[in-house]
Amino acid sequence: MSKKNKKRPKVKGKKLRTHELQREVLRLFKRSPKKQFNPRQVVNKLKIANNKDAVQHAIEQLVQAKALEAKDNYKYQIRRDYQVTASSKTAEGRVDLTRSGAAYIMVEGMEDDIYVSPKHVNTALNGDKVKIRWWKARGRRKPEGEIIEIIERSTESFVGIINTFSRFALVTLEGGRQPMDIMIPLDEMQGARDGDMVVVKIREWSNGRFDNPVGEITTVLGKPGSSELDMQAILINNGFNITFPEAVVAESEALDETITEAEIAKRRDFRDVLTFTIDPLTAKDFDDALSYRELENGQFEVGVHIADVTHYVPAKSQLDQEAYKRSTSVYLVDRVCPMLPEKLSNGLCSLRPNEDKLAFSAVFVFDQQFRVKRRWFGKTVIHSDRRFTYGEAQEVIETGEGNYPEELQLLNKVAKKLRERRFKAGSIDFSSEEVKFRLDEDGTPVEVYVKERKDAHMLVEDFMLLANREVAGFIGRKENARNKQIPFVYRVHDEPDPDKAMELALFAKALGFEMDVSTPQAISKAYTRLVRKAENDPGLKMLAPLAIRTMAKAVYTTNNIGHYGLGFSHYSHFTSPIRRYSDVLTHRILEQNLPKGSLYQVNGQKLEEQCKHISNQERKATDAERESIKYKQVEFISKHVGQDFAGIVNGISDYGVFVELKESHCEGMIAYDHMDQSYEMGDGRLYIRGRRTGQIIRMGDELTVRVLDTDLKRRRIELGLVELPENDGTALPLAEDKSKGRQSRSRSDNNRSKRGGKGNRRGGNGNGRGKRSKQQAK
Repeated sequence: MSKKNKKRPKVKGKKLRTHELQREVLRLFKRSPKKQFNPRQVVNKLKIANNKDAVQHAIEQLVQAKALEAKDNYKYQIRRDYQVTASSKTAEGRVDLTRSGAAYIMVEGMEDDIYVSPKHVNTALNGDKVKIRWWKARGRRKPEGEIIEIIERSTESFVGIINTFSRFALVTLEGGRQPMDIMIPLDEMQGARDGDMVVVKIREWSNGRFDNPVGEITTVLGKPGSSELDMQAILINNGFNITFPEAVVAESEALDETITEAEIAKRRDFRDVLTFTIDPLTAKDFDDALSYRELENGQFEVGVHIADVTHYVPAKSQLDQEAYKRSTSVYLVDRVCPMLPEKLSNGLCSLRPNEDKLAFSAVFVFDQQFRVKRRWFGKTVIHSDRRFTYGEAQEVIETGEGNYPEELQLLNKVAKKLRERRFKAGSIDFSSEEVKFRLDEDGTPVEVYVKERKDAHMLVEDFMLLANREVAGFIGRKENARNKQIPFVYRVHDEPDPDKAMELALFAKALGFEMDVSTPQAISKAYTRLVRKAENDPGLKMLAPLAIRTMAKAVYTTNNIGHYGLGFSHYSHFTSPIRRYSDVLTHRILEQNLPKGSLYQVNGQKLEEQCKHISNQERKATDAERESIKYKQVEFISKHVGQDFAGIVNGISDYGVFVELKESHCEGMIAYDHMDQSYEMGDGRLYIRGRRTGQIIRMGDELTVRVLDTDLKRRRIELGLVELPENDGTALPLAEDKSKGRQSRSRSDNNRSKRGGKGNRRGGNGNGRGKRSKQQAK
């Protein structure tokens, strides 16, 4: 008998032992990967003496081992990915959950995110840190995987609507991308009634196939329907607490507001130097100020003064731990969820006018060619002489009238020169439209407009960029001088992916704009030229945010690879410690390394973990901010259902055309079944062509659309096509109003699809892809 026959038992009519049975069952399924069998069929196929219950048990063990999967009618099939899991790899990453329930896992160091189907998400939610098993399936270019462990939950408290049943209650989450219901025992309702909006904390996560996580109600918010509750829900569902723990508030209230003479003696005194702040009209926390004075040699000094948060927030204090946990303030349309309690953010640390304040400063001496000749960093005491709003500062710059016109106009000239040199060195112009809202007293949006960026805004921005660059440069020079690494918090931005840049260039070429993407330096110049060209070309306008999305995201790390987007070899965040914990860490490390001969080194591994946490919190804050903008856009446009608007096509997917309304900048979707005929997708998703008439609708085309319906819960605006673009004179019948019980329908369902392509994977509201904040790029 051969060795092969010795290893494999004769199974005909024989009762197999447990491990032999599992092996033979698996071999059967592997031989027929496309077929499904139930336990009785397995017995017949193998011709074994084991009964179907034993086979059922063997199959269940193989399901648990993720070799088989259950199908309908009590049948089973080998998992499609089983053949590749044997050679699979494991990794850790963050979950980016889609509305379909699938996920993309962002793994540091991997070029492509890993796709995880809904059935393999394993209770993971958006933002969770997870361990995955991944592989590249045959015939597929992108990696796929499954979540095998939840390492760290992004949040354990959520907001939802409670629905009561005879034996239990379920909380259905509001908005966001968290597709689950949370079970609540009826004896733990905390007074909540059916239909109430509640805050629930997960008490027990379940891995069962049909089980729900079990939670407990921590707060009953009341009946849903108000903007106030919905804004709170956005914050909580993104993992941010809307109140501070009592111990943190108590610690902040106990802080001494007195600035003693002993403390002043330790600092450089700037109280007799002209100092002012420039901030938005509604700002309450002023974390930066500028000072100016002329020097005897014809040079002049500009001070960038930053609130000295670390003086009031000692490391490892309750305040510090809570600030690190939050890591950032979150700016929704109608409110701020601060990183620090109000006494600090709006009081002690805020550089309010006509008050002595403690600061951490970066002071620069310029020559008459506006070049930095000397720099100084250190703790200071300042006294702001004037609080300017952006509008007030802009008026002084333009007219030369008002407080300190000569000083403001000179600082504006310096800022312009800094900006000019920065762009010449390869910095990308990240300027993009920022949508703002005018709200009435109860928070209802009454107007949507685009915020203008004028000289006063850019003046402040350029001096903050200078301070951030020079602080990081100081650490870099000290490392070189001492030939020792100083773990530090860098804000880095990697070079763009060449393939993505090429895709964008092909896209732009089809719209008549040539881009050189042969080198990283050429890409930066092309991107800046694109942004400037798009200012006067509506057809190119949608390319600017697309260009930003092709680039890597800026993150915090101890590994300094430079900031590609700004063109800086060294860059950190130093200028906003009231609202960013990264800046708090920067202040602490910088302060200890300022004395001559000092060398202060923190634990690099721990600092890197802190950087990752802060970067993750920043992403969550960005999600929350975008969600609040989408909410207010839908809330605003809901008052205009049935009205017609001009719009620009700014996205094409498998299930509809995305259109941005020109007047309000709200984005909605025309589903294909609300169009005059069925359409087929053109190359590169640049256009669609009508199957009946050949009508073409292109990216950048102007259409007239009608608002058919809005869905505030899902943040969606449904549009209908009223008038086709001028590139073809074909007329269209008016779209019918859903609010009147009618709607226009497509003559074919051929273009309906379950989900969009890659470009729409992370779409926030179903009406488009949330625009990346230029702040995140910086």
